[in-house]
Parts: sequence; C-alpha cells; structure tokens
Amino acid sequence: MFGDTIHVLHNAMNLREQRQQVISSNIANSDTPGYSPARLNFEEQLQNSLSDSEVSLSSSDPKHFPVNSEAPEVQGSISREPSQSRIGDKNNVSLDQEMQRLSENQIKYEATSKILSKKFSTLQSVLRK
Repeated sequence: MFGDTIHVLHNAMNLREQRQQVISSNIANSDTPGYSPARLNFEEQLQNSLSDSEVSLSSSDPKHFPVNSEAPEVQGSISREPSQSRIGDKNNVSLDQEMQRLSENQIKYEATSKILSKKFSTLQSVLRK
C-alpha cells in the first residue's frame, strides 16, 4: 500500500537522526585529546538500495493480495578520520566543519520529513475519496 518510497524516506530519516548523534558526539569531544571524528556513511548504500529494489511484481488475478516489495533496510557504516593535527593533542575535530555538517544534516532531515508528510497527506486524501 505504501510502496518503496515511504519505506526509503523513513529509513533515511532514521539514518539522519543517527548522523546527528554522531556529529553531536564529535562536537562534544572537540577538546578530548586523541579523539578522531566519526562519520556515518549511508548515502551510497541508500542510493544502491533504491536501484536494487526496482523489481516489478504483479498479481495474476485481481483477487490476489497486493504484492509488497519493500526496499532493503540500510544500516550505514561509521568510519573515523585519522588525525592530521600537528598539535600535540592529536585531536582533529574542526568545530566549524562539524557545525556545518550538523546544519546540512538538519536541513536534509527536515526536507525528508516534509516529503514523507506530503506522501501521507496524499494517501489520506485518496482514502477519503
């Protein structure tokens, strides 16, 4: 009934929420000696899950139950940036870059949320008719 789009949008929102936590952790550890910032990578996996899920399924009889072909769940992977700091504490967290990543992730989360809300609104209007 919902299709792959809603499933993928929901998955993307969850991943963006996780990324927000990773970035917040980086900011919180900006003064921790030896700390290397973490990155949550998922965009490429999410894109691949979309292209892999484009399988066309159909029913041979109108009385059959609808076929549900959900896109696979993307988990994302955390990587660490090696220290490139020449300062003795070996902490390479840049607050400016982390704040930029935080803002960008927040904007993308809100955009995804609006798209998902629009999808549900469309479904709601179709069900009313």
